[in-house]
Amino acid sequence: MENLRNKTALITGSARGLGKAIAERYAAMGANIVINYSRDKSSADQVVSNIRAMGANVIAVQADISKVAEIERLFEEAKGAFGKIDIVVANAGIEMVETPVTDFTEEQFDRLFAINTKGAYFTLQMAAKTVEDNGRILYIASSTTAFPIPGMAVYGGSKTTPRYLVDVLAKEIGHRGVTVNSIIPFAVDHSGIFVDPDSYPDLRRSLIESCPMGRLAEVEDVANIAEFFASSLSSFVNGQHLLVNGGANQ
Repeated sequence: MENLRNKTALITGSARGLGKAIAERYAAMGANIVINYSRDKSSADQVVSNIRAMGANVIAVQADISKVAEIERLFEEAKGAFGKIDIVVANAGIEMVETPVTDFTEEQFDRLFAINTKGAYFTLQMAAKTVEDNGRILYIASSTTAFPIPGMAVYGGSKTTPRYLVDVLAKEIGHRGVTVNSIIPFAVDHSGIFVDPDSYPDLRRSLIESCPMGRLAEVEDVANIAEFFASSLSSFVNGQHLLVNGGANQ
């Protein structure tokens, strides 16, 4: 395991699921951690407790990433606490599945794009402005951006724009030694819409059948790749999109 001691990592949407797993992995590597949550303070407090038990420094900051002013405040509080930011993981997002294109409402569309697209865009923008030279910026995308699935048009669309931003940002700030990459996870068990093992049984079955390894991803699978991208091992890996999907065809 690479050492992240004296590094500060900010992970949006890290009160649970993938964000929590990544935050705890970076804490185990010695980094200072900035937890971000929108509403679930109790879950954020639990992650803070877990990380402190590891001996790492951590703060939790409430911020709604659909609002640019709150993203700016999140970064300001992170820098105020630790003096600098070395790693940013744009993870916060919401999902909506099994909804055909013809059934989406304007309200649903606006909510998904406000968080998944606008929120991710301005998180990545602030990361580009704030992260230290030779820092790391990560975007957590979705395999729906690579494999279109019926019922996920708006969700997949909302995750596609930030993925393109990764390509451009990698070229714009690469001269500073900063790498910008995305992780593209398969559906993740015990996280997101699959936090309940009984949820979406037909979709779960279809996804598992599409995967040669016969399972959904686990949060640890994604945290493993987040560890690589945060470390010096990935210092010359820039503008890349890594599928973590067990060879699934959707």
